[in-house]
Amino acid sequence: MSRAHDHVRDQVRDGGPAFRPHRVVVLALDGLLPFELGIPHRIFGRPRDARGRQLYEVVTCSVRPPGPVETDADFAVQVAHGPEALAGADTVIVPASYELGPVFEEGVLTPELAAALAHIRPGTRLASICTGVFVLAAAGRLDGRRATTHWAEAAHLQRLFPKVDVDPDVLFVDDGDVLTSAGVAAGIDLCLHMVRRDHGSAVANEIARRTVVPPHRDGGQAQYIERPVPDPQQAGTTAARAWALGRLHEPIQLRDMAAQEAMSVRTFTRRFREEVGVSPGQWLTRQRIERARQLLESTGLSVDQVARDAGFGTAQSMRQHLQTALGVTPTAYRRTFRATGTAAAAARAVPVRT
Repeated sequence: MSRAHDHVRDQVRDGGPAFRPHRVVVLALDGLLPFELGIPHRIFGRPRDARGRQLYEVVTCSVRPPGPVETDADFAVQVAHGPEALAGADTVIVPASYELGPVFEEGVLTPELAAALAHIRPGTRLASICTGVFVLAAAGRLDGRRATTHWAEAAHLQRLFPKVDVDPDVLFVDDGDVLTSAGVAAGIDLCLHMVRRDHGSAVANEIARRTVVPPHRDGGQAQYIERPVPDPQQAGTTAARAWALGRLHEPIQLRDMAAQEAMSVRTFTRRFREEVGVSPGQWLTRQRIERARQLLESTGLSVDQVARDAGFGTAQSMRQHLQTALGVTPTAYRRTFRATGTAAAAARAVPVRT
């Protein structure tokens, strides 16, 4: 378990002198995208406990002494911290940049960037948004690991770093102490996921509501890759998904979902994959896993009852699906979030400030 996880566990002790916010340091590189730079501040800057204390502290730093950092827009941002700020990080996030130079072209760090990254202490949680992954890969932090980036750069990432297992189809990859996201808005998905992992679904969902984004997006990057424009007269699958979400506790057959849109199973399956990026069966399993997570975190229902309410039928079936998706059993998952329940409940008790 990483030092960042140890800190999250220590942080939830309510009222003791051990409390301090989890420190997120965002590395601002020349050529950065202002939108992506702002994502960590928006997501991590909101959660608070019952005393109004922020659960996270977000700091922005440069690879140089404090000063302006150029963006891809017609303005620069004034950064108040130099690379030494990375030494105090619990989590380091590297957003995208359009001026990575040899990092993007040759897969090697510049001396300036290498010196900055050397400040990061072992055990610090690392994350990247979009092409920020090239920095982590060039630093050797992704060798032998699964990672992702914007679909348009995934093939280049794989060619440049053959030791990295690049998955071009997902919105983000959680590989424990190293997390990577696809392009631009997928950074929101990644940051919400980290909040969810640290403090539970209720806290992350509240932040998502305040940010006016879905707490969890369906599918992966496949749905965003350019394709011929579909016939506007073609029916979609939205109604079928809404119908299924209201019946997760019941057996749901593919033909039943197709019937909601008056389509054949074959046509429905093709349209569903085009719209969502995964098959109807994969989507349905994901929704049931999310439902099970919510029930395990927020209720005292038995594992058997959670399995039935989430639509898995049996505890054994649910255990297999959670083990595959999350790497833990239902009992272990519940124990983890009961352990951090003090902070999660406290954060839920205080309105999130916008």
